[in-house]
Amino acid sequence: MRVKKSLAVLFSAAALAVGLGTTAAAPASAASGCWYSGSHWWCNNVSGAAVYGYKDQARDYPDSSRVVGRMYSNPSWFQCRYDGGLPDEYVGGPHPYRWVWTEADNGEYGWMKDTAISSETNTLPACW
Repeated sequence: MRVKKSLAVLFSAAALAVGLGTTAAAPASAASGCWYSGSHWWCNNVSGAAVYGYKDQARDYPDSSRVVGRMYSNPSWFQCRYDGGLPDEYVGGPHPYRWVWTEADNGEYGWMKDTAISSETNTLPACW
């Protein structure tokens, strides 16, 4: 009788251990947001990401057909975010039409796709 009871306890403990080992992991936390420091907003970004030109003299709208520079630094500074909506402004990701204004490493100003930034960009101020 003792053997049966000992085996039952052993099998119960093993089943519990297996069950605990297969529980679902907690979901990954969201990316941390961009932060403000030294008169700029800073975000983590993909090294080598393209910075695109703009369609108008006011620099208000990104031109997805014209790369003006690259961003090799990380983190990098950004000024504001723009949530477009035109077909050529689509970038995908969690903010499918979001672009951010910055200065490329070559000194050219322009827009970077939100998908090239690993920080959450909701903290950036809207451009207008």
